[in-house]
Amino acid sequence: MAGAHVHAQHVRAGDDRRALSVALALIVGFMVVEVVAGILADSLALLSDAGHMLTDAGAIALSLVAARLARRPAEGAMTYGLGRAEILSAQVNGITLLVLAVLIAYEAVRRLASPPEVGAAAVLAVALAGVAVNLLAARVLAGAGRRSLNVEGSLRHIVTDLYAFGATAVAAVVILATGFDRADAIASLFVAALMLHSAYVLLRASGRIFLEAAPEGIDVPAIGHALAAEPHVVQVHDLHVWEVTSGFPALSAHVVVERDCDCHAVRADLERLLADRFGLDHTTLQVEHEAPRELLDIEPRADGR
Repeated sequence: MAGAHVHAQHVRAGDDRRALSVALALIVGFMVVEVVAGILADSLALLSDAGHMLTDAGAIALSLVAARLARRPAEGAMTYGLGRAEILSAQVNGITLLVLAVLIAYEAVRRLASPPEVGAAAVLAVALAGVAVNLLAARVLAGAGRRSLNVEGSLRHIVTDLYAFGATAVAAVVILATGFDRADAIASLFVAALMLHSAYVLLRASGRIFLEAAPEGIDVPAIGHALAAEPHVVQVHDLHVWEVTSGFPALSAHVVVERDCDCHAVRADLERLLADRFGLDHTTLQVEHEAPRELLDIEPRADGR
């Protein structure tokens, strides 16, 4: 079972790296086109999209490095390997989105006060092309699976960019139809809001892992009650559930069992329970028998009474 689990992880990691590589090529190629078009059209919406795509490229490149590091086997002081490199990558992606959102919002507010003339036709053409490119990149990453927070971080960058291009296209149509140049800055504010939301999701998820909180969807009290309700179990304490990295939950607990039972058989039953009912395969259970009751030993007094 353990060998199959490791093999499945390696296959999934290989799929993740291929998907990330394809997405990186798409993003970098289109980013160059968008920078040129944004400068020529004097569009903050396009330039903010290009800036976001630059962070997309950096985020995906970082994700590729993290995925490669995560494949290294556990050795030396790194007893769990470098699996959390992917979580660190997701956290960096979240911080990048947060900083970029603040910068774009600042520039958008400035342009609302003094809007420049925007080349809306060029903006519309590039935005529609951007929607197509990001749809393709998002489909590639979504096909790799969503269990890895590392891939999830890159995908959130791409999806945010997809919505951003949609908002930019709408802004371009408004400018062409009405001449309302402030629509470009308003679209940029919408992009910034999307970035803030994605940053919050990534930082919250990666923060929970670094703080060793129980994985989402796992009810720790329910696990404790289920263990304590098993035959021959007297007490369960020091119960800890955490996530080593995405899709790798772990559990440890101290279990006290009845004096006359087979503690090894009880431990095996508890491990099956954790795997079958709660999906926890990496468990460490310290099982020991309850202490015998101490008998009161009364010795005669020196005076014989």
